[in-house]
Amino acid sequence: MAKPVVLIAEELSPATLEALGPDFEVRNCDGADRGQLLAALGAGVDAVLIRSATKMDAEAIAAAKGLKVIARAGVGLDNVDIPAATAAGVMVVNAPTSNIVSAAELAISLLLASARFISPAHAALRAGKWARSKYTGAELFEKTLGIVGFGRIGQLVAARMQAFGMDVVAYDPYLQPARAAQLGVRLVELDELLKVSDFITIHLPKTKETANLIGAEALKKVKPSVRIVNAARGGVLDEAALFDALKEGRVAGAGLDVYATEPCTDSPLFTLDNVVATPHLGASTDEAQERAGIAVAVSVRKALSGELVPDAVNVKGGAIHAEIRPSLPLVEKMAQIATAIAGELPVTMEVQVRGDIAEHDSSILATSALKGALIATGSEDVTYVNTPALAEARGITSTVNSAPDSPMYRSYISLHIACAGGRSIIVDGTLMGIRKVEKIISVDGFELDLPPTDNLLFLRYADKPGMVGIVGNALGKAGVNIAGMQVARTNAGGDALMALTVDSPVSTSVVEDLKKETSAKFVQSVNLVG
Repeated sequence: MAKPVVLIAEELSPATLEALGPDFEVRNCDGADRGQLLAALGAGVDAVLIRSATKMDAEAIAAAKGLKVIARAGVGLDNVDIPAATAAGVMVVNAPTSNIVSAAELAISLLLASARFISPAHAALRAGKWARSKYTGAELFEKTLGIVGFGRIGQLVAARMQAFGMDVVAYDPYLQPARAAQLGVRLVELDELLKVSDFITIHLPKTKETANLIGAEALKKVKPSVRIVNAARGGVLDEAALFDALKEGRVAGAGLDVYATEPCTDSPLFTLDNVVATPHLGASTDEAQERAGIAVAVSVRKALSGELVPDAVNVKGGAIHAEIRPSLPLVEKMAQIATAIAGELPVTMEVQVRGDIAEHDSSILATSALKGALIATGSEDVTYVNTPALAEARGITSTVNSAPDSPMYRSYISLHIACAGGRSIIVDGTLMGIRKVEKIISVDGFELDLPPTDNLLFLRYADKPGMVGIVGNALGKAGVNIAGMQVARTNAGGDALMALTVDSPVSTSVVEDLKKETSAKFVQSVNLVG
């Protein structure tokens, strides 16, 4: 079989190729060259790895027929059209934690450089001037640091600056005060932070809500001795308003790594001695680049092997607990079985999670069930990315509910589906032992111990002698080998369910013959995908 094709559109660390391994055909192109990029994508690729120079917009995504993954070796995704990728069923992944240490360290570097006039003092010395008296700075010890945006990077900055003896306050409307208190930080409103801080560092994404958040009005509330650092996203700090405040002495200094428009080489801020500026170097360390490359290479490997990537940005469900992940393929298979037996697409699906695994967020299993149902009815190229949209278009809904009680198993999952015609099916499954072996333990109340192998056959009929022989004979004549057979019944002479694992698919003609010979209520061949 041909190896999946991975297109590397920008220079990445050698560790990225090592993390990909030998299982892929690797191609290269200059992603900044539009013509070269479109040609490379049009030649057929399964995944593309990019940084910031390659624009994966709707045109590029449309050109890449069969594309499964866009992997950004970094944090920002401004150069990826996520809605277009989602509509096309293309997973988008990035490396959200790869540069957090580097970004935090750069913010601290800018803060220190601003406090001690490192940049202009260095320039003066190189120009032959010994200007000690001109560049008298400020200590950080016992000063107040205000952190605007107290996520992962802000928290790293706080921990490091507390070691300098700084008192730290933070503004973050989405963080619980208890979490901040655990870190020895006091959460305050933005206005209070502006008033009390001796140093301010910004760690917010650029959104409609945060655009120019630190603007002219905010800068009227700060101490004239304050120094402000922005190493997060350009446009959160209003550069024109900052320039005015610096010129008028209402702000003592600034450290900048990001700008509203990039690349930026001619800002009036660069003319001021009390501004230290760098060209968006937050992630520019060897360690961050290597971590980013390795992270997205691992994500590409998972995605192309059919695994769900927990931190894919356009897959609902967010991070998936390790105890839940093995249940995803099991629920997909349960949904395929239930839908095949029903003979039509469900209208509603309910996933009931019971026992130990109910302790964890299992909401992603709703998507697993939808994916399995869509596959069972012949939908192609169904992924965790486009499943919600495909299901919505077909009028299918899926829910998950959890409960800690599980009378017979440590953990089990029950899938209930209902169809438009009134038909309902229940399939129960579990993961057995340390190896998490998949088992179907019940279909419509008939107890089983069935491994969900590739090819299954189900018959429901009135219990009577000779049925096993009839089925075995029919399959033998058709050249279908039986790997395993189980029969469950409600009572002697009542309804019975026969479940078989077979080595090859059972043809439609054999299924029809079995219906005639057994007078079964249903005979259903199920060929599982995934």
